[in-house]
Amino acid sequence: MNGTQKGNRKRIQWLAPIAALMLALTACSGGSGGGTTAGTGETGTSENNTETGQLRDVSVVLDWTPNTNHTGLYAAVDQGFYEKEGLNVSILQPGAGGADQMVASGEVPFGVSYQESVTQARVQGVPLVSIAAVIQHNTSGFAAPTDRNIKSPKDFEGKRYGGWGSPVEEAVMQSIMDQEGGDVSKVEKINMGDADFFTAVKRDIDFAWIFYAWTGIEAELRNEPIDMLYVKDYSDSLDYYTPVLVTNEKQISDDPELVRSFMKATAEGYQYAIEHPAEAADILIKAVPDLDPELVKASQEWLSPKYQDDAAQWGWQKPEVWQNYGKWMSSQNLLEGEFDSTKAFTNDYLPAAQ
Repeated sequence: MNGTQKGNRKRIQWLAPIAALMLALTACSGGSGGGTTAGTGETGTSENNTETGQLRDVSVVLDWTPNTNHTGLYAAVDQGFYEKEGLNVSILQPGAGGADQMVASGEVPFGVSYQESVTQARVQGVPLVSIAAVIQHNTSGFAAPTDRNIKSPKDFEGKRYGGWGSPVEEAVMQSIMDQEGGDVSKVEKINMGDADFFTAVKRDIDFAWIFYAWTGIEAELRNEPIDMLYVKDYSDSLDYYTPVLVTNEKQISDDPELVRSFMKATAEGYQYAIEHPAEAADILIKAVPDLDPELVKASQEWLSPKYQDDAAQWGWQKPEVWQNYGKWMSSQNLLEGEFDSTKAFTNDYLPAAQ
């Protein structure tokens, strides 16, 4: 199983341990997320240095191994968009604690996360803030080889589901099965461990939760047809933002201009990937040569139009999306406190919002 496929499962899971986040915040109290220089822990100044020719070192940490969710970041580096803003951006893979912990604690100023993770963090007092939706609509869903005859959520009954045992899995499954009179207790749940989707469906399971842009496209390339049930098609509340770009409250308070500069260049990077999917795929392949070039190119072609989709601009986040998903999580007893959606996200640092 490649790292991206493992990341695709982990990103739906209760992705960052909230207790670990709180410990990190305690240990790093007083640390600034606003100007951490890549790999040094040093704090930079809050101004861009384009006039002096000096670039400010800034890091952004990914959620998992690089994939087409991240192409806009790599394009912004490759095309000089960050440099134009006076930034020297390093793209990092997460440490053992995960991207959320690194951003919330101030170890790095920016990272890739998910609405479900940010929502859970906020009710625990973890100061993550979403500053852009990478993809406008949820592209995840339950997938099965076509020979399993899973055409609707009710068909999950009597089948073997491969997952990791998180509460959100059963809650989502139950929500969409309830609409068709299905009974989630009749689904056999199996821990997939590190097995990838294609291995697991041949050996242990009938269906799993995937992101079509990667695993679904890979199924096409392997000529292994699947039936895909997108969760957003069964509930507006499940059409949440995944992934998102995040920072922390202290970063916004201490150095809003860095957030603004980073987001201006990042938006340009994703716009480049929207308008030039083939060239953007080549940028990602060049930056991460271990990736399968055929998969990257096909995935990028499929995903590029979905970055912005029907939004007025790339990155825009709608208040109702945050409100609806928070209410759904509360209704499923997945939150341990009150969720204030207005503090969980902001559009203020997107270029058109300046």
